Amino acid sequence: MSQSPSNSSVTILGGHQTDFAQNIAKQDEDVADLTKRTIEATLDDAGIGPEAIESIHVGNAFGQLYNGQGHMGAMPATVIPELWGVPSMRHEAACASASMATLSAMAEIESGRYDCVLVIGVEQEKNMPGAQAAAVQNAAAWVGHETDGVEFFWPYCFDRIADEYDRRFGVDEEHLRAIGEINLRNAQDNPNAQTRLWKYTPESFAADDHANPVVYGRLRRNDVTQITDGAAGVVLVSDRWLAERGSVGRGRGGIGRGKAKIAGWGHRTVGLPISQKFDRGSDSEYVMPHVREAITDAMARAGISGVGDIDLIETHDCQTPSEYMAIDHFGITAPGESWKAVEDGRLERDGSIPVNPSGGLIGGGHPVGATGARMLVDALKQVTGTAGDYQVAGARRAATLNIGGSTATTASFIVESVD
Repeated sequence: MSQSPSNSSVTILGGHQTDFAQNIAKQDEDVADLTKRTIEATLDDAGIGPEAIESIHVGNAFGQLYNGQGHMGAMPATVIPELWGVPSMRHEAACASASMATLSAMAEIESGRYDCVLVIGVEQEKNMPGAQAAAVQNAAAWVGHETDGVEFFWPYCFDRIADEYDRRFGVDEEHLRAIGEINLRNAQDNPNAQTRLWKYTPESFAADDHANPVVYGRLRRNDVTQITDGAAGVVLVSDRWLAERGSVGRGRGGIGRGKAKIAGWGHRTVGLPISQKFDRGSDSEYVMPHVREAITDAMARAGISGVGDIDLIETHDCQTPSEYMAIDHFGITAPGESWKAVEDGRLERDGSIPVNPSGGLIGGGHPVGATGARMLVDALKQVTGTAGDYQVAGARRAATLNIGGSTATTASFIVESVD
């Protein structure tokens, strides 16, 4: 692992997330409208105009597979006239698309190529029936090799991760359902969460085939995230940009009142098939050793020794087994003992290491190409004390974990307050 240049850092100037409960087609909008609104709000929060942007990176996973619209790198200039001529490109890495856009933007800043870069993740997914929409996302797996004959591939895939934990360590399904309950409960306090107005009973988090029906294997409805429409954006700037202006932006949205930096990052890519990952990781104490390495790379680059130096985590809970994996891969527990943190309250918003105080993907919603950027926006809110009703008290350092496919692409960031 190489280190980032010690004399170069990346500051998050501002950020914005749309309401993930919205269905843009029902609002007579399309992905262009979503992109325009998100860019305008992101720039407003950063306290800058579009003329300040020197480069753009767009995270978009499925683009034309949902709505026919490809070439999303050109969409910002299409909807914001002042961005005409600004270099822009689209990044696709399934659910980690916006994280790849962020890494590319950071590399441009660290190299000195550009000093003020816009990152946006955007996705429209609610414009087709559920089963058809789910089938579109099979494109993030090894099509024709591991997807044939499986109706709902991603619940099947993450149920296999639960199976691998069960084979190695044992798994109690109640602990998986408890993760879903925590995240859905946290989402009730998030004004942008897809599920914030949904109603639940105790049976919603039980082995109740009516209130919480089986989706695949051991996974039930509230173990599984809901895809949605949504977008999120951040403005990243260099030390030089800040030095020339003397202060960060102070947007009306409130996030810009603080200042945060991306202190560390980790990025690992492995093969597409889930079976290949199990085979390659069979000698490790971790089910997905490359995920553990992405996390520890980010920590090392941030100069921290472990999870004890982190105040909260926003992690990828596309299904509850992915968060179960994140718990021990972050080092919250020893490998195979994630259930202990579920039981003892550490993961709660007022616990010792809150996980997904925003509601995560299960509670907050999962517009696939936007999720990595959304995590950064929530991390920024937390470390600047602007998360409102879902604020973690005293948070100064946050970690994210964003995975694409069955962890084929994994990215982790450490976000710190510098005020």
